[in-house]
Amino acid sequence: MQKVLLIDTVHPAINELLRKKGVLCELDNTSKKEEILSKIQNYIGIVIRSRFKIEKDFLDKAKHLKFIARAGAGMENIDVPYAESLGIKCIHAPEGNRDAVGEHALGMLLMLFNNLKRADAEVRKGVWKREENRGHELKGKSVGIIGYGNMGSAFAQRLKGFEVEVLAYDKYKQDFGNEFVKEATLEEIFEKSDVLSLHIPLTDETTYMVNAKFLNSFKKPIYIINTARGKVLNTADLVDAVENKKVLGACLDVLEYESVSFENINADSFPEPFKYLIKSDKVILSPHIAGWTFESHKKISEILAQKILQVVYAK
Repeated sequence: MQKVLLIDTVHPAINELLRKKGVLCELDNTSKKEEILSKIQNYIGIVIRSRFKIEKDFLDKAKHLKFIARAGAGMENIDVPYAESLGIKCIHAPEGNRDAVGEHALGMLLMLFNNLKRADAEVRKGVWKREENRGHELKGKSVGIIGYGNMGSAFAQRLKGFEVEVLAYDKYKQDFGNEFVKEATLEEIFEKSDVLSLHIPLTDETTYMVNAKFLNSFKKPIYIINTARGKVLNTADLVDAVENKKVLGACLDVLEYESVSFENINADSFPEPFKYLIKSDKVILSPHIAGWTFESHKKISEILAQKILQVVYAK
């Protein structure tokens, strides 16, 4: 049997589906990178989430790799150009968690608009404030989406029943307007948006793309949602915008202070901007779980298995 190494834990569906087609999965999610390197030549492929970066030193020793499969959407922890130059196919499964991300983004926004975080905490303490927790309706608002791939389109679909204007800008796509969304320029996003939702990958181009200059380009005060990657948004500039009421509230599933593996954040040395976010009732936070549902867990493995088999048995 040809062997694939699972460097991170993934849903067992991937093992079941690959084994049926003559591909054996072996799990090693505990060994250090150096130990993985010492045996990587024994495998035709690896499956990883984000445990460590896969760069040139790793790839140069992976003499028999046909593919690297990322159990998720983003590929920033993999040196994709170098891998592809060696003939290694890089695959991922954004189709697997797109629905989860769309629902999570909407849930965070509704929670923010209706003061549910604060109201829940107050009621649990016996505090009953109605006027102070009067909320806002989504209906009639304009929602700007930046990045109209799997995640952005899934969020747009979830908004359909709310009678909002959905505008989407994607630098690398054209003619994608449909019943869920109107294709827009960045200038139109700045002009019309009440809510901004980010659905872009982390690249050199998008790192800290949303900064003070970007936020000040909006005509109206906005609410912002980030379920993409933490470093597309400058946190210090976001805090300034919240204080200046340029940003009325933020829903953040990702933070620029996350570890490379996205598994933790250094609680012993929280930066000052993050300390501000923690205390603010204008901010909803979650620990990078927008795509992290029981359903998406299985779907990601199933989709990866299909793509892996296409690579392994390509004619």
